[in-house]
Amino acid sequence: MQPEDFPATDAIPDSVAPSELKSRIDAGEDVFVLDVRAASNYQEWHIDSGVESLNVPYFEFLDGIPEDSLAALPDDRTVTVVCAKGASSEFVVGRLLNAGYDAEQLANGMRGWARVYESHEVRTNGDATVVQYRRPSSGCLAYLVASNGEGAVIDPLRAFTDAYVEDARERGVDITYALDTHIHADHVSGVRELAAATGATAILPEVAVARGVDYDAPFETVADGDELTVGNATVEAIHTPGHTTGMTAYRVDDVLFTGDGLFTGSVARPDLEDPDAARDAAETLYDTLHERVLAHDPDTLVAPAHYGDGAVRREDDTYTARLDGVVDRVDALSLDREAFVAFVTTDMPPQPANHEDIVATNLGERAPGDDEAFTLELGPNNCAASGEAAE
Repeated sequence: MQPEDFPATDAIPDSVAPSELKSRIDAGEDVFVLDVRAASNYQEWHIDSGVESLNVPYFEFLDGIPEDSLAALPDDRTVTVVCAKGASSEFVVGRLLNAGYDAEQLANGMRGWARVYESHEVRTNGDATVVQYRRPSSGCLAYLVASNGEGAVIDPLRAFTDAYVEDARERGVDITYALDTHIHADHVSGVRELAAATGATAILPEVAVARGVDYDAPFETVADGDELTVGNATVEAIHTPGHTTGMTAYRVDDVLFTGDGLFTGSVARPDLEDPDAARDAAETLYDTLHERVLAHDPDTLVAPAHYGDGAVRREDDTYTARLDGVVDRVDALSLDREAFVAFVTTDMPPQPANHEDIVATNLGERAPGDDEAFTLELGPNNCAASGEAAE
């Protein structure tokens, strides 16, 4: 249905910017979200952390406010109406305002929500400055490591290339490296765009390139044990296969950037690269975690590439955790090999939306424009082994 086809309403709705809504949620305000997208879209992906949420598709408002909704809608607080892009929410807000409700629409809908991007410095015991970037809509995390005027961005998202460039500029940092931990399946990598924008060197794990990377832009590779120099800091590559064959963690001082190999509340899923080889990958993941990750000092700070709705922020407002705390929290790490493999290969969540096209883009097989690339990655992350999804 086109916006011009909606029944007319007398009221002119107010809009709330996605960043403002996020600030309200973070402040603990009593936020009520009415999502008017189709039920299937809502079930796949919606704003739920820190809000009370109700799904009623917009077409149910064409003849007025549904009776069932009248009982569920609050009359003592603002109703924030959300749709995909902003058109149908404007119509529904008009209906609510005419009926006497206090209502507003989320500007640009879920596409606007997907544009929210935040950053916080990570409290570490090292000398390098570490900044965590997070995308609340998908739980994607990226990082800036800065030292003595130089910087490296780990797991950058293409959609936020300008944010990394601007942040580095404000910090007086020249970005010299753009690194990926692996071939991502849930978001379009920004290593090529960031390298082109800054003159940085794009870096991919050597084993990941063996999957068939064919970029139309220059890049270099790192193998297990290789080191990169960023100012006075050293970035060490540590091959950590399991989630993918090329999964590689990076260590800087006391921080271990684990990519999708280990989260602060769950472990990786093993099926995204090759579903038929999931069991073998799970066995590899078990070995990786016990021999290459858990062998680090218990005070090592785990900095993953994703977080989930149940994730707990540290005092510095980042989704990171000390390794001993992760061990205490993640039951899968205490399982024996057979039980671990059964856990990570049973009841896995749905694969990320459009993951085949995203992987093809990150391999260099597809070249979508900015808008198509942004659309491809809309939705939640599903890179953890269970519904606890990177908590």
